[in-house]
Amino acid sequence: MTQTVDLARAHLRAADPVIRRLIDERPDFDPRAWLAELPAMDLFGALLFQVAGQQLSVAATRRTLARIEALFGDRFPSPTELLDVEPAVLREAGLSWRKISTLRDLAERFSDGRLDAEALSRQPDDDLLAELTAIPGIGPWTVQGALILALQREDVVLPGDLALRKAVRAAYRLDHLPTQDEVLAIAEPWRPYRSLATSYLFSAAFEPPA
Repeated sequence: MTQTVDLARAHLRAADPVIRRLIDERPDFDPRAWLAELPAMDLFGALLFQVAGQQLSVAATRRTLARIEALFGDRFPSPTELLDVEPAVLREAGLSWRKISTLRDLAERFSDGRLDAEALSRQPDDDLLAELTAIPGIGPWTVQGALILALQREDVVLPGDLALRKAVRAAYRLDHLPTQDEVLAIAEPWRPYRSLATSYLFSAAFEPPA
């Protein structure tokens, strides 16, 4: 893992002077440290995490997820366990009816075999994105986050994430909030390590160097 991160850092430093500056300012940055603060999650759990956080602040998402975990012994539910809970209970935990419908649809697909976590985990990013975004209520942002959280994919960027767009604006000293297409264009030189570059941008936005 350390060798892979070192190779990725070297690539990013050579590819983009802005990312090079962020890397050099954070010599002790651990791009996976934030995951240690999250509950263990498989692909279904990561999708649940992302769906719960759609259009919510980080604080509101954490409150909702804590209530969901409390329903299942301080952990995320399996698809079958989620289906066994009355929708009204999930509503009381803070999920909207739309999100409950999306999660129950997902849970049914995982439970009846239409979605297979192991098979999905072997798919290339673009194929996995296409298959999951065909499900109502599941958009690119939701799947891209799950790719990082559950599958630890190395070449993921979230162009629709407002916090990332703001981080790009600040780091690149833009005079406007970049569009999703602009974020993708800026991120192109980062391939195949866009996930790491994204982590550095989030770190720059939320944890300025000492």
